Amino acid sequence: MTYPENDHLLNWLSQETPEEVLEPDLPIIDPHHHLWDLRTTTIEPNASFQQKVYFCEDIMNDIDACGHNIVQTVFAQCGAFYRVDGPEPMRCVGETEFAHGIAAMSQSGIYGPARLCAGIFGTADLRLGKEVEPVLKAHIAASSYFRGIRSPFPSDLNDDFMAGYAKLSELNLSYDNYSPNFERLHTLAKLGAAFPDVTIIVNHLGGTIDPDASGEDFNKWRAAVDAIAVCPNAVMKVGGAQQRVGAWEPPFHINQRPAPMGSEEMCELLYRYYIRAIEAFGPDRCMFESNFPVDKESVSYRTLWNLFKRIAAKAGLSETEKTAMFSGTAAQVYRLHLK
Repeated sequence: MTYPENDHLLNWLSQETPEEVLEPDLPIIDPHHHLWDLRTTTIEPNASFQQKVYFCEDIMNDIDACGHNIVQTVFAQCGAFYRVDGPEPMRCVGETEFAHGIAAMSQSGIYGPARLCAGIFGTADLRLGKEVEPVLKAHIAASSYFRGIRSPFPSDLNDDFMAGYAKLSELNLSYDNYSPNFERLHTLAKLGAAFPDVTIIVNHLGGTIDPDASGEDFNKWRAAVDAIAVCPNAVMKVGGAQQRVGAWEPPFHINQRPAPMGSEEMCELLYRYYIRAIEAFGPDRCMFESNFPVDKESVSYRTLWNLFKRIAAKAGLSETEKTAMFSGTAAQVYRLHLK
């Protein structure tokens, strides 16, 4: 099924000449994508995303057309399909229920061989302290694929939040986090040190990634990444650098170019960020991610995974290191079972 609300973005992506797929047999787990219906959404940033509808068939169309060997995916929290009634803290469980339904659709094999939503992370308000436990348990009950949450953290890491965070440890759940402000990684490192048994997954290279950033700003980002990389329980999602952040748009965004940029040119623009994150964490604590359909406003699914393969080649990664970054780290962190 097609949706006219998606036409502007899809027409722009159709302007590119499809690239030859690099290493088409390399197994890939995409550890970060969203699914949603934003046609009636008025809350930012979701209201401004150009892919208004992204369901099972939409992501499978991207996967099938890309030519890369996507074997599994992980659903990422995005505020989709919350319940409209019931206790407010529990309404977020609707997102996990929805993602589990997509996983069931995918397991049928009707939509293709890739297994969607093999892992799921939702959200919960950890400021509830110990009272967040029923919410987390409801997520776990809603899906056997539920692995953790993504939520912001307070700058003072106050007692209520820390009590809620402790429940992640008790329930063997992971903690995804993203803020456009990479300076917050210094505080995230304190959280990682306080709970060394909770896996922290840093999203999207840790903050807004500006290919035109000055050397000074790049060094501040690098120092922040180094701070969280010290935590052995932290891993990095190496991707998300292609996204718009608020009113700011990268130079390869749909609003900045008449046609999409190719993977070689994009690699040249972004490589210093990608290689620094890989060096800081090591390939065994890094995973490439699509962040679709957010990053779809800048790059097609095929070109994006070509970009990642170019980065891996330029970095001189071994076969073992490539396996970690394209599938192994994601499988370990989200406790997935490779076919």
